[in-house]
Amino acid sequence: MKASIIQTFENFKSNPTLVQSITNYVVMNNTANALLAIGASPIMAHAHEEMSDMSQIIHSLVINIGTLDAYWVESMQKAASFANNNHKPWVLDPVGAGASAYRNDVLGRLLSQHPTVIRGNASEIMALAKESINSKGVDSSNSSDEAVSAAKLLSKAYGAVVCVSGEIDYVIEGERMASIGNGNSLMSKVTGMGCTATAIIGAILGGQKDAFLATLTAMAVMGVAGEMAYEKAVGPGTLQLHFYDALYELTPDVLERSIKLGSHA
Repeated sequence: MKASIIQTFENFKSNPTLVQSITNYVVMNNTANALLAIGASPIMAHAHEEMSDMSQIIHSLVINIGTLDAYWVESMQKAASFANNNHKPWVLDPVGAGASAYRNDVLGRLLSQHPTVIRGNASEIMALAKESINSKGVDSSNSSDEAVSAAKLLSKAYGAVVCVSGEIDYVIEGERMASIGNGNSLMSKVTGMGCTATAIIGAILGGQKDAFLATLTAMAVMGVAGEMAYEKAVGPGTLQLHFYDALYELTPDVLERSIKLGSHA
């Protein structure tokens, strides 16, 4: 599995992708810079009138529901529909799932369009699967291992790869499951790190037919880059600064030496 992750990363670096992001106001700059640092090209397009044209040129789509309003919801639905029609993979980030009836309704509509990948924290994934949760807004009060059963249910229900991010990141597709143990707790003190993980999944997914492997590779990249950044950081502000540099500097050799990969039956 580790060799496949490294090969996937090398393939991405040789064939960078164009990623359309319909994301939230809080993280737009963060995720665009992360995509640029890793070698992808972001396009933050949400106008209804250009959804069809965008779907023709992008490699993948990322939809993040962090800051909702009616116009953006329609953009998300149109973009997902066009992505499906044009056989472009897309990733759903269910930010704040379970926090409001409106948010849950929007997520229901997006799930009905069958995202290729769903990535969220434990509370968000459990909310999507309608399990009991302890939610703190967009943060998670549940550990990622508590959400594994919910992730399996979601994967089977929607035919999607489901990623639960946390201290341990779990990637699940049907009966396939693997985990990544990289990262650092200081990353949770920087806004948008989860959203950035979703963006990186979108970037690698755009050039990889195996969505499970693309997602696993992205989470390995995210975790290893976080560890590299922590070595130079003195706090959350400098962690974010060094995180972009780590994404830019990350090589297949460093990734191979650093991955903490777990496989599960």
